Amino acid sequence: MQTRQTGARPDREHCVRAVQSKDARFDGWFFTAVLTTRIYCRPSCPVVPPKPENMTFYPSAAACQQAGFRACKRCRPDTSPGSPEWNRRADLVARAMRLIADGVVDREGVPGLATRLGYSTRQVERQLLAELGAGPLALARAQRAQTARLLIETTPLPMAEIAFAAGFSSIRAFNDTVREVFALSPTELRARVPGSGAGTPGALNLRLPFRAPLNPSNLFGHLAATAVPGVEEWLPDCLDGAAGTPTGAYRRTLRLPYGHGVVALAPRPDHIACRLTLSDLRDLTVAISRCRRLLDLDADPVAVDERLRADPLLAPLVDGGPGRRVPGTVDEAEFAVRAVLGQQVSTAAARTHAARLVAAHGKPLDDPEGGLTHLFPSPEALADVDPETLAMPRTRRTTFSTLVRRLADGDLRLGVDADWAEARARLLALPGFGPWTVDVVAMRALGDPDAFLATDLGVRRAAGELGLPSTPAALTARAESWRPWRAYAVQYLWATDSHPINFLPA
Repeated sequence: MQTRQTGARPDREHCVRAVQSKDARFDGWFFTAVLTTRIYCRPSCPVVPPKPENMTFYPSAAACQQAGFRACKRCRPDTSPGSPEWNRRADLVARAMRLIADGVVDREGVPGLATRLGYSTRQVERQLLAELGAGPLALARAQRAQTARLLIETTPLPMAEIAFAAGFSSIRAFNDTVREVFALSPTELRARVPGSGAGTPGALNLRLPFRAPLNPSNLFGHLAATAVPGVEEWLPDCLDGAAGTPTGAYRRTLRLPYGHGVVALAPRPDHIACRLTLSDLRDLTVAISRCRRLLDLDADPVAVDERLRADPLLAPLVDGGPGRRVPGTVDEAEFAVRAVLGQQVSTAAARTHAARLVAAHGKPLDDPEGGLTHLFPSPEALADVDPETLAMPRTRRTTFSTLVRRLADGDLRLGVDADWAEARARLLALPGFGPWTVDVVAMRALGDPDAFLATDLGVRRAAGELGLPSTPAALTARAESWRPWRAYAVQYLWATDSHPINFLPA
């Protein structure tokens, strides 16, 4: 069965074939509801597939729940990777889904979601219902149920605290939703998992799923090699792994809506080990969402690699290390600032500039487990920085000051609700923002999978060595066949170098 190269969802015949072959590549793309048992599953559910005439398909877990189906207790469809559609698109529905994953509906309601998107609530509800079979409230409710399950199974918190931490407005709504979605009470759900509820309050050990394959080398290598001291670190022996797996982890601080957090992330063969310590458990949903974006865990690597492998000059790179992801960010404004600090300097120099900013203007925090000391300073804090105190050329000081002012006053939006074309245009209008800076922000902060760094020296050098055109204009023309995955092509081209960003730390 071939994966889809376009944004179209599979038709019924392809859905049936995916279920019968237990194809995990389609987990999160759609959900199978069984008419006879009234449960819904992921395509890769290990149970014997139902008869095709008893299958019906929905584009979201929320649509299944709204139609009266319960989550399967074997395959746990609520833990599927997210649909890759919301990563590759920048239309209203994709932006709405990214915002819902970020917990906006729980914090600001549907009117707040609509305001961020610039549409009426009726328009937002109509488009979500048409494409996903559920409106924003139902989608947010399904997400609250998943968050509640995580807290029930991984913490010893009382159920009342879990209810409000997961975003429910009342204990009754929490109990009713858990029973309806999982066909178990919260207490029964906790009792089903051996050792559940035995963790430390505030410290959550989670498994973040992804679609295989995943190549951790450039992903964690990039994050470790560019880590800003005090905010990020690679810590050996941080998370225990199974025999033969690495135990080191990338750790960093998180600025979150209700407080702050520290996360440790480590690659495993079939998941990412994640340990979250949060000052406020209401931030769990948004913290998980941002970690998934950081590691590009909702990508469809088979579709990406199939497209890039069609180019005979890229094919050996793809075959040699399939499943490369695009390293993202947990804070779009932070990344834009760091992109400016990294203009025309080495990786080490960029880290030094950023570390000075962090020490002088970041919010301090305690980290008993490692060497993290601060949150990266917010745009509002950086807007008050005297440019003369910055150890960089005058023109770059102007670029820095203009950027942080635009971010602080809201004139420039780079969050999950950003319109990619509008954000690009606003970035290009800033002094000192050329094609490289705009494209690297688009690739790693906005999450545009088709952003392409045609002027990047590493990309051009790799292109020349492979026999590809090395001038920006000619390389851009050649890269047309790589659309819509040119950001992933950049990762494969960068991987030809011996730079530390390409290697998992020892």
